[in-house]
Amino acid sequence: MSDSTHPVISSTGLFTPEESITNAELVDSFNAFVDKHNAQHADAIAAGAMEPLHHSSVEFIEKASGIKARHVMAKQPILDPDIMAPRWAERSNDELSIMAEIGVKACKQALERAGRDAKDVDAVLCAASNMERPYPAMAVEIQDALGIDGFGFDMNVACSSATFGIQTAADYIRAGNATSVLVVSPEITSGHLNWRDRDSHFIFGDVATAVLVESRAKAPAQHWDILGTKLKTVFSNNIRNNFGFLNRAHPESAGGADKLFVQEGRKVFKEVVPMVAQMIVDEADRLGIDPQSLRRLWLHQANAGMNRLIAQRVLGHEASEDESPTVLDTYGNTSSAGSIIAFHQHSDDLRPGDTGLICSFGAGYSAGTVFVRKAG
Repeated sequence: MSDSTHPVISSTGLFTPEESITNAELVDSFNAFVDKHNAQHADAIAAGAMEPLHHSSVEFIEKASGIKARHVMAKQPILDPDIMAPRWAERSNDELSIMAEIGVKACKQALERAGRDAKDVDAVLCAASNMERPYPAMAVEIQDALGIDGFGFDMNVACSSATFGIQTAADYIRAGNATSVLVVSPEITSGHLNWRDRDSHFIFGDVATAVLVESRAKAPAQHWDILGTKLKTVFSNNIRNNFGFLNRAHPESAGGADKLFVQEGRKVFKEVVPMVAQMIVDEADRLGIDPQSLRRLWLHQANAGMNRLIAQRVLGHEASEDESPTVLDTYGNTSSAGSIIAFHQHSDDLRPGDTGLICSFGAGYSAGTVFVRKAG
């Protein structure tokens, strides 16, 4: 493979919302909602016609997930027990949409870090778990805002969207159809989270990431060679969101809880951990890489327990924070952006020749691996 068709990661970008919600703040809001709900339905609860809602707690959240805080685009309405959802003014069609806005910020940082001008980019892939609208594509809006003369399209593979986007971008490089591709993941997950569900109200946070995938021939000296990528999907209903344009065909259920994020967490844990661990080991073997020699794992940031077990199965021992860094504690689950945040914040210290793995897994089920090696 020549340098012109060898894909690399030239740089990454990150946009973090200014506002953050701690577990204590979230629990106070949730418990106030529970108390109000139970008081309003006291008679039905006393008669056995309705089950009471139960309080959440900081201890429960941290034991279940490892999350301690999350960034959001709109803190006050989420914490308002009468709203418990993000709120902001609707933008006109002539204004930059909110997803495009944060995506552009992440992209600009990635371009700046690579010393690249937008005119050098051939394509934009907007890879995220939710899109603000069906069309025009978010990717095309971001492309226009950056001034890129090329093409763009949206792709949704839930929590694996970014790694699927990286392989897609790498394939464009390998085929000679592009030399520079931005993979941007604006994740406003606060919009699909049911903040009134005790089992999941603490999970998600908002963020945007960008990954600049280029040919090695034009990449900066400090880059990451993409050694190999592998994608896998297995159908499962254990993580699901039924929101969509056909909801209006059955308006009586359009506001149901299933139109937000729902999951069977224990089933997901039990089924995804062995699937992903084996996928990593098999792909490492295909690439001639000893999985226990991996210098760092940048894993999907959904659950601390899942990451601990996957890393242990891959490395053969309990991974240290240095070997498998966590951003989950301060960012929460940011869907497809999680592993990219970890890579963005915890990769500069690695030395030329060090090999690592970016890995995602989530709804679908979907999983993606990107094995990388730091260049000199």
